[in-house]
Amino acid sequence: METLITMTDEQLVKDYSDGNNLAFDILLMRHKQSVFNYICFTVRNRELAEDIFQETFIKAIMTIKQGRYTENGKFRAWISRIAHNLIIDHFRQEKNENTVSNDEAPVDLLNNPTLCDGTIEDYLVKKQITSDIRKLVSYLPDNQKEVLEMRYYQDLSFKEIAEQTGVSINTALGRMRYAILNMRRMADENNIVLTL
Repeated sequence: METLITMTDEQLVKDYSDGNNLAFDILLMRHKQSVFNYICFTVRNRELAEDIFQETFIKAIMTIKQGRYTENGKFRAWISRIAHNLIIDHFRQEKNENTVSNDEAPVDLLNNPTLCDGTIEDYLVKKQITSDIRKLVSYLPDNQKEVLEMRYYQDLSFKEIAEQTGVSINTALGRMRYAILNMRRMADENNIVLTL
């Protein structure tokens, strides 16, 4: 169990497809909170969110067991995409059955752009924003860049960052705060828009 915890998502997927059920338990433990939060935030109904959450991981299990998992290095994005598609399927089905009235919903779920496949324009804008962010990150002082990359690209907690960099949690938090402030300042100075 100890060695499984240190494995990457991809190693765990491979281990699970080779028959080690504990490997999937670790994957579930790692990602259940973020996937459930995303579903819950989107559908705004805890009971429905629990159903879609269960369905998401059942679909993931079946796909891996059938040897159809091909998303090397992107397990979190892959599992989130499954959840996203199941949410869309649910609302499409309800819309087809005329059981959802958009007039009564406090949020427009059926025309929510976060639940739709993006256009080529959306893709190009996101690509440009990603490129701009990477450029801004490259101009940060090394200690701020290190903390930002560990937090957002390696998904480490501030406690883990503090341990790996040999500083206190407050110092790690401070460096992150200054990194974000510096990026905002650079974006403003250069008229770079970092939102869709």
